[in-house]
Amino acid sequence: MPVALLALAIGGFGIGLTEFVIMGLLPEVSTDFGVSETTAGYLISGYALSVAIGAVGLTLLLTRVPRKLALLGLMVLFILGNLISAISPDYATMMVGRIVAALCHGAFFGIGSVVAAQLVAPDRKARAIAFMFGGLTLANVLGVPLGTLLGQAAGWRSTFWAITVIGIIAFIGIALLVPAHTGRDQAAPAVRTELAAFASPQVWFSIALTVLGFGGMFGGFTYIAFTLTEVSGFSAGAVPWLLVLFGVGLFFGNIVGARAADRDVVKTLGVLLSALTVILAAFALVASSQILTILALVLMGAVGFGAVPALQMRVMGYADQAPTLASGANIGAFNLGNALGAWIGGVTLAAGFGYTSPLWAGAGVTALGLLVLLVAVRAPGGERRTSVPVPA
Repeated sequence: MPVALLALAIGGFGIGLTEFVIMGLLPEVSTDFGVSETTAGYLISGYALSVAIGAVGLTLLLTRVPRKLALLGLMVLFILGNLISAISPDYATMMVGRIVAALCHGAFFGIGSVVAAQLVAPDRKARAIAFMFGGLTLANVLGVPLGTLLGQAAGWRSTFWAITVIGIIAFIGIALLVPAHTGRDQAAPAVRTELAAFASPQVWFSIALTVLGFGGMFGGFTYIAFTLTEVSGFSAGAVPWLLVLFGVGLFFGNIVGARAADRDVVKTLGVLLSALTVILAAFALVASSQILTILALVLMGAVGFGAVPALQMRVMGYADQAPTLASGANIGAFNLGNALGAWIGGVTLAAGFGYTSPLWAGAGVTALGLLVLLVAVRAPGGERRTSVPVPA
């Protein structure tokens, strides 16, 4: 793999840490700011909604900007947002920091996906995208548990100071390693051309698949710290190590899912969405068993994140003449799904259905995603497209 992919992965690591580490620290943040569990959870859903907005808005604004310069500018926004979070004196300021950091998320991964796909041979595009998203998985395997431990030991603000430093390192890596020109930088599609990609119903099917498929996993994962401590009976100190296991699942799921997507996008999505629905429901049933909870946690990470390369490949393939905005919009869709899952999980908790209810809600959301896939492959342009090409 080209060394430039390492720089993109470093950026992905920092962004993934920002997005996910808050979950392991929700109890501490909730206590510090004197807000309820559900209100603290809005720091997750608020971040996710801001990603969806930035994914379209910033990507559209950056369409004509050289991609390396765009990525560097987005990392500056990321650094600023995490700095605000680190020094926030109250919940409202913390939310502002989350929103600022989130605005860069969708555009970074959207533009980065296109750059990654253009750096490698056609038969390795999904794996190149997966390598960049590997920063997200590494953030979960190492970053989230270590960040949670740091936050529990030295205060949750210390974690966001550490993320700010990682952002600076990522900025330097992109500046040094990413080529000045990639693919269509010299003749980027016009805004009208980028927008025209959304005339394809299959692009919208792909976005809906992402919202529901990934949102289902997030519905179960957002409040996982409470599920693990209140239902499974683990101590708060065990949560970071359990998140390591979840991250291990993400890591291997990302690798296997990418290889499968390079062969057959539709089949990969069908198998993984079906499996995720079953795993989330089973997790809710066995959450009182610590051994089965560990197994379910690993499988949830592996299957849920294994679908990411295929979801991203599908939307880029159906928007192959102007993939940048569609790619960014799909990253926004991942986080719209995050917000949807977090919101539904919060509703079930607020209604008093217990700490396994977000898992049941996630299973229902994912099942809807599987239904959308079945409709999409039978709609015009969707049949027989088992492999979706990404432009060089």
